[in-house]
Amino acid sequence: MLIIIIKIIYKMQNIKKYQNEIFNLLDKITLNQKKIFTKVAKEFYQTYKKNGMVYIFGTGHSHMLAEEGHFRAGGFAPICPILNSSLMLHENTIFSSVLERREGIASNLIKKYNIKSKDILVIFTNSGVNQAPLEAAHFAKNLKCKTVGISSESYSKIAKKSKYKKRLSEVVNYHIDNYGPPGDALIKIKNKYNVSPFSTIAGSFILNSIISEVAELAKNDRPFPFYISGNMPNAEKHNQKLMKIYLKRNPHI
Repeated sequence: MLIIIIKIIYKMQNIKKYQNEIFNLLDKITLNQKKIFTKVAKEFYQTYKKNGMVYIFGTGHSHMLAEEGHFRAGGFAPICPILNSSLMLHENTIFSSVLERREGIASNLIKKYNIKSKDILVIFTNSGVNQAPLEAAHFAKNLKCKTVGISSESYSKIAKKSKYKKRLSEVVNYHIDNYGPPGDALIKIKNKYNVSPFSTIAGSFILNSIISEVAELAKNDRPFPFYISGNMPNAEKHNQKLMKIYLKRNPHI
């Protein structure tokens, strides 16, 4: 019996280690980035008050973070994801990886969303160096649109750069470090392989932390610009009011 318990505990060591690594990194993000969270939250709120939109862009697995902000329970209504199935992974992983490094792909996609100078573009890219995210940042800056970038600084310092020869943190108006390690994965196996990535957890935490601060700023606004879970009482009436406002500006509603 003791041997079985020891084996179970041994097998769970990596689970506990992964949990601890996540908690430590999230604490680090909160401790070191709380001031910029507050600044970005104010930008989100001011954009909303000016009738602007918060657009979110990411390729590969980072596209999930664009969807994270879109039309979900407790989510900020003026958020619109920038999505293209060819830049996701479910159709063809190899093609999407090639495409996100191709010049012009981000600019042509973002043009379809008719972004204005009063809007904000949030860009997720863990390495901070790929062509498409950097192109998106430059495109937005040319429109005088505020930009927010979320990436790993330690990763971007060693990653191979695109033609821009810069990291995302050097281009955007606001940069938030997700403090993930180079290569993203947290758990080392046999001192040879790293597994269990962090960037999606970090990105979701960062985005929703900012949104929580926006909600505090908007607490007296009517309608309250945050969606309610469709399974909650009175959600439909509230959400319909918000959809009526943003339906024409968010093609994914």
